[in-house]
Amino acid sequence: MIVRNLEEARQQGERLVVAENGNWDSTRLLLAEDGGKCSFHITRIFEGTETHIHYKHHFEAVYCIEGEGEVETLADGKIWPIKPGDIYILDQHDDHLLRASKTMHLACVFTPALTGKEVHREDGSYAPANEPDDKTPL
Repeated sequence: MIVRNLEEARQQGERLVVAENGNWDSTRLLLAEDGGKCSFHITRIFEGTETHIHYKHHFEAVYCIEGEGEVETLADGKIWPIKPGDIYILDQHDDHLLRASKTMHLACVFTPALTGKEVHREDGSYAPANEPDDKTPL
């Protein structure tokens, strides 16, 4: 059994990932090294930011715990408001923008599991799980 505390994990440098552009941070509570087939993160998207994301190689489900914002899919320009209690699922590897009007606290599940060392590529994606990351910062 694995038991972790969010605040303790945030204080452990290897579990807290902070975006170089300051838009978000993510506490990686469950990672590939833990032996599961998914990873679980609590991510904060900071108020007034817009982040381009395109997980071409990962399926992600995102549940809003706190805050407000919106998700825009770039293929069709459709915008969905996001508030506590909402979930959005990137089941089509949707290229999207995530905007926070109030700091959003999100519970995120990725499959395949992330290592916690991924860096967003310029196009908003992570490298596939079976390829080394190209280390291109967000």
